[in-house]
Amino acid sequence: MPTTETTSVPANQVGTATDDTAFFGHPRGLSTLFFTEMWERFSYYGMRALLILFMTAPVAAGGLGFEARDAGVIYATYTAFVYLLSLPGGWIADKFLGLRRSVFIGGVIIMFGHISLALPGIATFYLGLVLVVLGTGLLKPNISALVGQLYLPDDARRDAGFSIYYMGINLGAFIAPLVCGTLAQAEWFKAFLMNLGIDPKGSWHWGFGAAAVGMFLGLVQFVLTGKFLGNAGAPPAPNPDAEEARKAKRQLILGIGAVVGILGLVAILGATNAVEINADNISFVIGVAYVIVTVGYFGALFAQEWTPVERNRLIVIVVLFVCAAVFWSAFEQAGSSLNLFADRYTNNTLFGMAFPSSYFQSLNSLFVISLAPVFAWLWVWLSQRSLEPSSPVKFAIGLLGVGLGFVILVPPAFTIIGAPEGFRVSPMWLVMVYLIHTIAELCLSPVGLSTVTKLAPERVVGQMMGVWFLGASVGNFAGGQIASLFETFPLPWLFLSVFATAGLASLVLFLLVRPIRNLMGGIK
Repeated sequence: MPTTETTSVPANQVGTATDDTAFFGHPRGLSTLFFTEMWERFSYYGMRALLILFMTAPVAAGGLGFEARDAGVIYATYTAFVYLLSLPGGWIADKFLGLRRSVFIGGVIIMFGHISLALPGIATFYLGLVLVVLGTGLLKPNISALVGQLYLPDDARRDAGFSIYYMGINLGAFIAPLVCGTLAQAEWFKAFLMNLGIDPKGSWHWGFGAAAVGMFLGLVQFVLTGKFLGNAGAPPAPNPDAEEARKAKRQLILGIGAVVGILGLVAILGATNAVEINADNISFVIGVAYVIVTVGYFGALFAQEWTPVERNRLIVIVVLFVCAAVFWSAFEQAGSSLNLFADRYTNNTLFGMAFPSSYFQSLNSLFVISLAPVFAWLWVWLSQRSLEPSSPVKFAIGLLGVGLGFVILVPPAFTIIGAPEGFRVSPMWLVMVYLIHTIAELCLSPVGLSTVTKLAPERVVGQMMGVWFLGASVGNFAGGQIASLFETFPLPWLFLSVFATAGLASLVLFLLVRPIRNLMGGIK
């Protein structure tokens, strides 16, 4: 999901560059953030391409030997919390560290997380996941806000600047699986390690190590070129309101204490066997927590006083939140169930040459880079002719598209049933899936981001961007849960169930387009 970075910038954060055109007509600081985010996304998507494959690989092959059920729950929890912790990460930057310092500290934590993953051992594996989650929570929301601070609010270059920045995101996401996947899975690299007297089973950790190197390079260039950012992202000024400052510190201490307390309680219960810590229990607890957090958040939101127009628009945001969660639950199976399908059931050869299954993870970013300009032109062309679909229609098309991608996999999934051992289907099936999913993403992701910022009441724009992250988090968690059924549920029916869910959501949204447009109060 490389294109779902937030571009929300607080209203009081004004731009710092007006006549700087050193980077393709944009402020020189954009190059700093372009390459920092490129390397951060390289590290994230490089590791993500390997994660579920490493967990499910046999111990004899250097993996952890987990069943798909357990690996799916771990994958779901990890990817969900990567997005969820963006909420407190942005709050910490606003209240304490500032954007620039948060990006650097987050990057350092991410780097150490990948270093931990590069070390063999189950303890270092879990430590690495936790560190990457914490670091990404600090870096992810704040580097995008830094991009916004390079421009004055009315600078006509702002949207184009974010488009260039998005290319950095997708460039990193495209390169990462090719590099990390080669080191982790390529037979020639394993043979190279063997010739050096190094156990080739450890090749997985070389892939994780490459992700650490990528984050290191991003940090080095961030520090060396940070001067081009000017005053953007400076630490917040001391709060003159002593009570407000004490309140913020109390909230931070309580939050850290709650996390430590929960982790400590889980560790004690597991160590004393008071409660069996397994995939099912973890999944249940997190699922219940998501329901409580989501319902509680929206309940508190609607309990505030709003004008009738604002309340109607908030209702639309809730509808889009549900649709986005359904969309990401299907789309984000790229790194889980689709990754397993590529590894176990796909003939991973091109012109007679074998390639690692993780290479498929580069297709989405390749298609985004290729098609994003086409869609940007298409929406403008349709708008000039008064034919551009409304935001709800684009959402419905995106949901239908992500479902249809899974329908494509139903025929090859049926051929696998009863096939001789070692039978594999053509890689073109997955290429078509990723192409259709990318088209669906371009209909929904940037549109949703823009629509939420337009619908949100001015005083809660930041909170509504948090809702977008929460939707992505819920979707990632649900997608991982679906992937946990990969070994226990017939694949054709698993894929059809994903299509049915997304297709039903699309149908309902199509039927609700007119009332939703009425609730939007003139927003298109």
